[in-house]
Amino acid sequence: MSTTTRREFVELCAGAAVGTSLLSRLAYAVGSEPSVNFPNDPRERVAVAAYPFREFIVGWKGWDGKTPSTIPLAQQMQLKDFAAHVVEKFNVHHIEPWSPIFPSTDPKYLEQFRAAVEKTRSSVVDIAVDGRHSQYAADAAERKASVVATNQWIDVAVALGSPSIRTHIDGGKDSKPDVGLAAETLAQNAEYGAKKNVVIHLENDNPVSEDPFFIAQIIDKVHSPWLRALPDFGNSLAAHDEAFQDKAMEVMFAHAYGICHVKDGEPDEQGKPTHVDLAKTFAVLKKHNYKGYCSIEYDAPGDPYKPTADMVEATIKYLS
Repeated sequence: MSTTTRREFVELCAGAAVGTSLLSRLAYAVGSEPSVNFPNDPRERVAVAAYPFREFIVGWKGWDGKTPSTIPLAQQMQLKDFAAHVVEKFNVHHIEPWSPIFPSTDPKYLEQFRAAVEKTRSSVVDIAVDGRHSQYAADAAERKASVVATNQWIDVAVALGSPSIRTHIDGGKDSKPDVGLAAETLAQNAEYGAKKNVVIHLENDNPVSEDPFFIAQIIDKVHSPWLRALPDFGNSLAAHDEAFQDKAMEVMFAHAYGICHVKDGEPDEQGKPTHVDLAKTFAVLKKHNYKGYCSIEYDAPGDPYKPTADMVEATIKYLS
């Protein structure tokens, strides 16, 4: 288990700073703030992430892009039908699709996708976007590619009526995490998101490139209401100890807005299961007056259906 302290990580991340005037210009170019009308009813605050059900979505080819799903075709569904499936199985009307399983981002397909979601009186509340370019790479062209790729998914969010996306902070090949460069890059996405009325969220996922304290520093430096944190209940615990987890949840919820990922645990780097203290984590959520959606994201081996159903009900209980 890593025992990196917050101070050590801050020192690791110390790098070239960008000018305050540049960030201010980007962050406040529009001068507005997101104003999502989040529901108050506990069940209406629950969403179901598509990521745990990736093998049940037609077209999934495994992490290598070549391995077909082990789920029989008769049990698979089109991504645009995922909302109807979630209503049927979990009585939940909000979904969080995952970018690698989109069969297309063509406007005609997105129109069909949105129509299918709305037919079930459901909505897309976030799109989990996996990027392929580093926001803090030393190569300026790589950073620019990151801006372009994220902005393309902001456009997809607009087409689907989603108020937000989650974009990963990808590690640079020859670069250590750099707050200045990452902030300069993501400020451009925040500016574009403000114009499109879409919030960009950053998740505590990769323990190096997405360390929660690194994320907090980026958000504070950009200082835009359109760049926020996505607290994941399980990721930091899978990479660190419980003390780190507690601090991670505090700093992430202090910077959160519209989406968090609910997990009751996931395997650590050695494959050993971890257990999330849901009562403690939801207490942190309430302490920071978080009003956004809670997306259920089961992330462990095995069938995702029963664990997802159990976490839906647990989330409703803790939000009540």
